[in-house]
Amino acid sequence: MRIAANITLATVLGCMLIACGSEENKSYTDQMAEEHESDTMTVSYAQTDSGVVSGFFAKPQNAEGDLPGIIVIHEWWGLNDNIRMMTRRLAGLGYNALAVDLYNGKVAESPDGARQYMQIAQSNPKGTIDNLNQAYTYLTEQQSAEKIGVIGWCFGGGWSLQTALAMPDKIDATVIYYGQLVTDMDRLRTLNMPIIGFFGGQDQGIPPKTVKEFQDNLETVERDAEIYIYDDAGHAFANPSGTRFNKKAAQDAWQKTKAFLQKILKN
Repeated sequence: MRIAANITLATVLGCMLIACGSEENKSYTDQMAEEHESDTMTVSYAQTDSGVVSGFFAKPQNAEGDLPGIIVIHEWWGLNDNIRMMTRRLAGLGYNALAVDLYNGKVAESPDGARQYMQIAQSNPKGTIDNLNQAYTYLTEQQSAEKIGVIGWCFGGGWSLQTALAMPDKIDATVIYYGQLVTDMDRLRTLNMPIIGFFGGQDQGIPPKTVKEFQDNLETVERDAEIYIYDDAGHAFANPSGTRFNKKAAQDAWQKTKAFLQKILKN
């Protein structure tokens, strides 16, 4: 599998710490700065049985005209600083990005807490999909987005796929980072949008065997999908704040993500 060079926040900080001075590294820093040029705010985008739901919204600085929208779905930790960073990066690329909150304002600080919050959300799939539906409405009606993509990592990767399955005629592009998969061909046949997915070959929770079945079944039902497995990466390989971060795989996946979103949502 080809691994392309790109940039992550960890790379930039590392270069700054060791005072890298080459033009190549300078261009990396410039690129990262551009990807973070965005205006951000907390917005109320949904109403659920638990009350008003607030998300983190980011748009490009000095944006003009209607832009494509992206629903950003957090990992099992919740809507934390890492997800806000990724939302800003997406906005810096020219999208109106809304990071949803599926945990009612809670952010986990331990695996036990994350597991508890995730189980609550998973136990109410109807309510979770309603939350995501209202995020779609916010982007299309209040931000005038004509095309909508969805992206998620870990817990959010699974819900990225579930959003596509729940709104097959609304979502225009789906990005899955090591999320729980659906392999039932009757359900996959309902998908109407291109899909791209990134997985770790060392991931025990979502093993390559399951990923391959997902890929094969998408091909059988003739759906447009790009699926990548990074042999040396594990689960959560794209999270620079985590212990499983794999820079090489994360860089390649991010470059492919950018190209995919550009092709589907902007061209």
